[in-house]
Amino acid sequence: MASLKSISAAQQPIKPFLRWAGSKRKLLSRLKGYWSPDRHKRYIEPFAGSACLFFELRPRAAILGDSNRELIDLYRAVKADPKPIFERLVRIPRNAETYYRWRAKNPRTEDRATRALRFLYLNRNCFNGIYRTNTDGGFNVPFGGKHGQPCGALARQDFMRAAKELKNARFVAGDFSRTLAVAEKGDFVYLDPPFAVSSRRVFTEYGEKIFDVTDVDRLARELRRLHKLGAEFLVSYADCTAARKLAQEWNASKLYVRRHIAGFTGDRRMASEWLITNLASHSSEA
Repeated sequence: MASLKSISAAQQPIKPFLRWAGSKRKLLSRLKGYWSPDRHKRYIEPFAGSACLFFELRPRAAILGDSNRELIDLYRAVKADPKPIFERLVRIPRNAETYYRWRAKNPRTEDRATRALRFLYLNRNCFNGIYRTNTDGGFNVPFGGKHGQPCGALARQDFMRAAKELKNARFVAGDFSRTLAVAEKGDFVYLDPPFAVSSRRVFTEYGEKIFDVTDVDRLARELRRLHKLGAEFLVSYADCTAARKLAQEWNASKLYVRRHIAGFTGDRRMASEWLITNLASHSSEA
């Protein structure tokens, strides 16, 4: 019989090990209500980012995709052999000199474990967990200072538990349509694309291929295709003309969230966002 201590540990939420601009961690209590482990056979997320909803739901089978190939390579490496990555990570000093030395490394010349280590170290210590590249594809976010999160703050137990959950996932590196191409009847698809709003400045630079306003119509066509084949989906998107158009076609609700992109607390303001779904049990509250 399992001890009360082990049962309690197994039931504890799993924390994502990545910091990610635009993460939906504060909305998890709302988002997870759309998922049913009895009705849905598989979880699919084509804009994975920190995969916070995946770690919250802990599905038996999942497909995680992203256009950021370095991110997907990190997940694959952590899934394959997490222990040495973590042990190397916590030994790297946290200071500007070390940070910029690791940032200057060319990941293409490193082995898979070192590429994963570099990505994770930079993510933990950069400014606000932002992922941004220059025109050559090189990561160029500055050292975070007090806006970073020391690697030592990442608990070994949390990291290893997250790595264990990744055993249940397959990974796709590429455009969101490539991940959605494998969707089937009975799947649950969560789409949280980087906000592409033409009327105001919103941070969208998550990888070399940036989701922009020209992709919204393509996203709408994919949603119709998912519905037709019998998959259920949930989209979270900033309030804008494109989101309102999507909301008219599906069941939707609007809510207010606090954005966490700005570097200073006083600049982190409330903004409206849509949750859009083809699940019949979720009606519009706009």
